[in-house]
Amino acid sequence: MANSKDATERRKARVRRALRTAANGRPRLSVFRSSKHIYAQIIDDQKGVTVASASSLEKEMKSSLKTGADVAAANAVGKLVAERAVKAGVTEVVFDRGAYLYHGRVKSLAEGAREGGLSF
Repeated sequence: MANSKDATERRKARVRRALRTAANGRPRLSVFRSSKHIYAQIIDDQKGVTVASASSLEKEMKSSLKTGADVAAANAVGKLVAERAVKAGVTEVVFDRGAYLYHGRVKSLAEGAREGGLSF
């Protein structure tokens, strides 16, 4: 039986492969979710640079949130990364959920990013 890390890596690769065909040159909004925090970054794969990033670990986020591991924190991180991306001139992205299901904190981050001005 395959180990769970292998299955996670396959799932992540499958999602990224589908994104590459659908991207049409748009940057990718990548999400990483740990047990205590959530991180998001907008990556321009053509240039190989990170355009904007945000996480629940940042000082301004820590002071305003109860914890970095809930839906409210994810929504706030989504809004913050969208605000920074719009400031950098990015409004169209593709959403890279990685190996995570589009549910809970990942979905909340996506909705926050949409509220912040990103479209995907």
